Amino acid sequence: MVRDKIRFLVEQAITTAQNAGVLPVFDLPTVEIARPKQADHGDYSANVAMVAAAAIRKATGEKINPRAIAEALIGHFPSSDMVARVEIAGPGFINIRLANRWLQQQITAILLAGEHFGNSTLGTGQRWQVEFVSVNPTGPIHVGGARNAVLGDSLANVLEAAGYTVEREFYLNDRGNQVRIFAETLRARYLQQFGQDEPIPTDGYPGDYMIDYARRLVADYGERFLTMEQGQAVDALEQIGLAIVIDTFKAQLALIGVHFDNWFSEQSLYAEGLVQQSLDYLDRRGELARRDGAVWFLASNYPKNEKDEVVVRSNGSPSYFASDIAYHYDKFLRRNFDRVVNVWGVDHQGHVPRMAAVMQSLGLDPARLTILLYDLVKLVRNGKEVKLSKRAGNLITIDEIVEEVGADAVRFNLLTRSPESTIEFDLDLAVAQTNENPVYYVQYSHARICSILLKAAGEGVDTTTLAQVDAQTLQRLTHPSELALIRKLLELEEQIELAVDKLSPHNLTYYAIELTKSFNGFYRDCRVVDSAEPELSRARLALSAASQIGLAKVLHLIGVSAPQTM
Repeated sequence: MVRDKIRFLVEQAITTAQNAGVLPVFDLPTVEIARPKQADHGDYSANVAMVAAAAIRKATGEKINPRAIAEALIGHFPSSDMVARVEIAGPGFINIRLANRWLQQQITAILLAGEHFGNSTLGTGQRWQVEFVSVNPTGPIHVGGARNAVLGDSLANVLEAAGYTVEREFYLNDRGNQVRIFAETLRARYLQQFGQDEPIPTDGYPGDYMIDYARRLVADYGERFLTMEQGQAVDALEQIGLAIVIDTFKAQLALIGVHFDNWFSEQSLYAEGLVQQSLDYLDRRGELARRDGAVWFLASNYPKNEKDEVVVRSNGSPSYFASDIAYHYDKFLRRNFDRVVNVWGVDHQGHVPRMAAVMQSLGLDPARLTILLYDLVKLVRNGKEVKLSKRAGNLITIDEIVEEVGADAVRFNLLTRSPESTIEFDLDLAVAQTNENPVYYVQYSHARICSILLKAAGEGVDTTTLAQVDAQTLQRLTHPSELALIRKLLELEEQIELAVDKLSPHNLTYYAIELTKSFNGFYRDCRVVDSAEPELSRARLALSAASQIGLAKVLHLIGVSAPQTM
């Protein structure tokens, strides 16, 4: 990564200055490399002189002005092909500007990297799990679940680009009272298909989708459950209904390009004895107590937990929280994930402290579990919020919104805000073929680049060997818009690292827009194919091809297609 190379050069300058006796010996501080807020201050900035001043005073008692430290570092800054200029700014910031010739050469590096451009080895050897969506299997996934799906899947893409081994998992809450009520509702809707006046349960599921499920039962099983005793029928329909819902989930999620490596059943925690095994493990560690006929997890022993939690009720039945404990016991102590990210709705934020307590009680570092919370999605049409489905009368489902605006618009728009922010999804803007529609704006520019390259090939230019354009030819790229585009392309590595650091890929939508603006500025200011300037044209075609790779990569990371024509 460019920033890491700059950091290494700064660290070398510190060591060289110390070896020369210009600076005293002190513990090398963490060198923070940032981008200046103003472009004319350079490409990177380091606050190392201010940090070093504090470290020197602590180590020796000597007070040295940060600007004097900065001057010493600049005087001992190693020569590098990538650096054009190093300057002091303000109280002692060191500003670094990249060399044009080095920037030009990065076009070849991007072309050679291809689809691997921007990837890193940051997570090599680490095995992560991203568990997301995980809605109750009692009906189709609504638009809020779509945000969960897009967030989790895009995060997994980013982690993989950073070298992590990632497993995508859907946790099925396939036991308990809600599943039973679902099966009772399904039985009622099934009987209604045969003209029987069977009401759905008072706390049942009234959505029209239950009628669709019942019709599927009739088509697949005929009258099999018509005369079956109620309890026996509900038992049978519980499993059959779950299978129908899971099929629905898979079809809905496939519409937006989301697929899972594993569908984990809550029921399996009980079938395999993991609930009892995990509770026994905690009991041996002194993390459980028995009172009032129940078994309690001593959550109050841990920060931000004011009360203990029941894990086994007085009637002997495990609580839902017992399943949570067993599930994470399985993730960390049996499947040995290095780290787990659970993507949950913000309405579950009250559960976060007790999950940290569970991690500590299991003898694990709570930092290995991240609960990524996301807020609501508000659909807007004609300036007004849309709350109801046209077909089902309840919240709008994934397939309905994909049918209206397309999968790419769904994915892009659901990543345009940080997870903790509410998203207003403008349905009218999502289908507008204008530059105000961000996904159209980015995709159109990608298609434009493909068209430029295709046109050049049609005019006899060999676009298959652009990675072989020599350094002398690339040195013709001196226009500010050309150099600005190269700089923006090289930010991709940092954007991926930022998404990993924040465990949120929403920054990539902004980067895609910024990269598109940079390319459009280049396209506006520089004639790409010019028969009068064949070498310059070839250099600009190479830059265009590198831009196509960059745009395609960032679109891939957020799960949006990169069309060649529009």
